[in-house]
Amino acid sequence: MFIGHYALGLAAKRAAPRTSLGTLFVAATLADLLWPIFLLFGWEHSHVVPGPNSFLTLWLDDIPYSHSLITLIIWGALFGFLYWRRHSRRRGDLRAAVVIGLLVVSHWVLDFITHRPDMPIYPGGPVVGLGLWNSPAGTIVVEALMLLMGVGMYNAVTRARDGIGLWGFWSLIALLLISYISSLFAPAPTNQAALAIGGIIFGWVFVLFGWWVDRHREAMPARIPTL
Repeated sequence: MFIGHYALGLAAKRAAPRTSLGTLFVAATLADLLWPIFLLFGWEHSHVVPGPNSFLTLWLDDIPYSHSLITLIIWGALFGFLYWRRHSRRRGDLRAAVVIGLLVVSHWVLDFITHRPDMPIYPGGPVVGLGLWNSPAGTIVVEALMLLMGVGMYNAVTRARDGIGLWGFWSLIALLLISYISSLFAPAPTNQAALAIGGIIFGWVFVLFGWWVDRHREAMPARIPTL
């Protein structure tokens, strides 16, 4: 799962309208932001198996600290708590902290649906996965629909304050789509250090892009129903 995680970050703006899109992107992709760091340190491992299905070329041998269900619950609770502590004086941010925590855990749920059985429940425990990746067409359709819904929900609760808010946002969505499509055809790097460094750069580009664009948008005023 790739753009599906960002789609949930976009959709979460509806429940946490005052939370930066950059923060929501960090929460939704925290597992993938941690994984390349742990890969560099040798705490987690992967290898590449060339094949016709680009979704199945990268094999995740062990990812207990970045991607297991239990550790993501812990990461999510910690992230949500830190967010709440920082913004505890602002009304409604307890809910935003809960949203952030759930977004972190949602990563495991989406990866469980798409991955082969390599998603650990806890470090050293059983690994599971429904294997949607075995159907490239099915994976693409699911992620495209998720992105469409995420964009729709984000646009329903925010509006552009200037040109950056408008064209920057659509540039962000275009970059997500271009990156996703190109990843379907580009071979996975066999050098683990290059893979990890690329993952770090790749992940934070979208976080910073989302943070920048969101600063140029504002929450839509609540609609008061008329009788």
